[in-house]
Amino acid sequence: MRTVLARIFRLTRLAASGPGAPVALVLYAVVLGLQFAAVWVSVQLINWFKVFYDALEQRDAAEALLQVGHFALLTAASAACFITGDWLRKRLQMRLRERLTACVLEAWLANKAYWHLRPGFSAQPVDNPDQRIAEDCRKFIERLLIETLDVISNVVALVSYVAVLWSLSAVPLSFTLFGVDVEIARYMVWAAFLYVAVSSLMTHLLGRPVKGLVFQQERREADFRHALVQLREGTDEIAQSSGEEAERRRLERRFGEIRRNWHRLIRAEVILGLFVQPYRQTVFRIPTFLALPAYFAGNLTLGGLMQLAQSFVNTSTSLSWFIFSYRDLAEFVAVSERLDGLLALARHPQTPEGVPQAVTRGPAPGGGLALRGVALSTPQGMRLAPVPDVALRPGQCLWVAGPSGVGKSTLLAALSGLWPFGEGRISMPDGPRLVLPQAPRVFPEGLAHAASYPLEPEEVGREAIEAALREVGLGHKLAALDLPGAEGFAGLSMGERQRLALARVFIHRPAVLILDEATSALDARSEVDLLARLRAALPGATIICAAHRPPEALGDYVTLHLTAPDADTRPEPELSATGALA
Repeated sequence: MRTVLARIFRLTRLAASGPGAPVALVLYAVVLGLQFAAVWVSVQLINWFKVFYDALEQRDAAEALLQVGHFALLTAASAACFITGDWLRKRLQMRLRERLTACVLEAWLANKAYWHLRPGFSAQPVDNPDQRIAEDCRKFIERLLIETLDVISNVVALVSYVAVLWSLSAVPLSFTLFGVDVEIARYMVWAAFLYVAVSSLMTHLLGRPVKGLVFQQERREADFRHALVQLREGTDEIAQSSGEEAERRRLERRFGEIRRNWHRLIRAEVILGLFVQPYRQTVFRIPTFLALPAYFAGNLTLGGLMQLAQSFVNTSTSLSWFIFSYRDLAEFVAVSERLDGLLALARHPQTPEGVPQAVTRGPAPGGGLALRGVALSTPQGMRLAPVPDVALRPGQCLWVAGPSGVGKSTLLAALSGLWPFGEGRISMPDGPRLVLPQAPRVFPEGLAHAASYPLEPEEVGREAIEAALREVGLGHKLAALDLPGAEGFAGLSMGERQRLALARVFIHRPAVLILDEATSALDARSEVDLLARLRAALPGATIICAAHRPPEALGDYVTLHLTAPDADTRPEPELSATGALA
């Protein structure tokens, strides 16, 4: 319990932080005040029961009619409290959700946690981070407000209702048990507490499996959604391979996991419901039955009986918050566990133990690039291709060559500052860097965002974007700049998407450009033309290029050839196409 409360406190403190905290606190206080007002209305309704039913018993039509009007006023007041409070609570909910989401996104994006916590890379990878950020932030705030407001208002209501019940339970319960006369004073009060205490214990024992099953259900639902996203992203490959049956089987397996856990969950909920649902029904009848001895003894009028019964019902309902909210509380605990776990891992990623992380980085003397004693490994400790020592003058190009799977992309990740596993020293030129991958992603905002990334199009300017598109041979796509993402990217081949990514080079003019097979989808003639344009635009930049064809259009380049990691000695430098040593 202490661990659960600590998680909830940490997340609540994040949601309530920031410059908007005072406003959020005021809104919370107002909503709570409205719930207190609703409790006062409920107390007045308890008193109304006595007056109204006594008027019915005495056949006093005038008084009964007056109480109907009184009831209408109380109902209107209760409705006003509820509607206003619900409106303010939802405004507060969005305010807190916005802040919590911002904090989670900041932790997820800071220090590239989203990259380091990928499956197969981290000792504790994060599954379905999109669900945790989007869904869990919403659910946590929603449940936080509902449950905390209910707890506080129910405590106040309980005190109010118990005070009323205490004053109405003046008649003791008298009976004989095994020849002993027994008299229980204020028995209606003790009966309410005993009845709810036993019921709460039964609810917890019967509903204990629900929390874990809710957690698993959310995870399996997210896995299924992720599989559907993969289907959407791989439409071309699936359609060209006629892979519909394979995709159907894969999705059916994912959904089968949802179905199996769902059946376990509903079995657990049925077991819990077999107790909770009868309890919901009997809690409104038990008080009347308990008060019947006093009524038949002539100690209560009909109005007094109804007033006592309603007071008992309100007291029991306040005490039964745990019973009625058990399913929601289970979800609340599961959501807080997932969200707090994401934040903990994002702030302190768990890397595999025993794998060296001794790759050091620093500025290169003279402004060039140098690799000394670099040996990289996988997160699991398997050594990759040995990396020859190399030194580049400012403005030279490095061509990273080698067979597929030898570790070219891993070396580029190390050069860009991402890959920590291995040893050695990497010296890089100072200044901005730009890394372009083999498969550029689709930007939902449109082509202009793809060309200007990571800046906004407004920061770059329309003219600069159009000029960059013309440089990479996409002048015929200028009209598509104003189209939304799906329409703007519609019909773009992989080669055109690579050209679009290369447009960033002409916008950002980096000091270091890393191309990870970023021209692989272009024909040889187009590739030569584009690389020549890049070199002309960046005459003094260091360009690192992983490709299957030598980048002769880049001018003076050094070849760094990676081979399979089965040699016992570090490879010797080899002569590049331009005569430079690699």
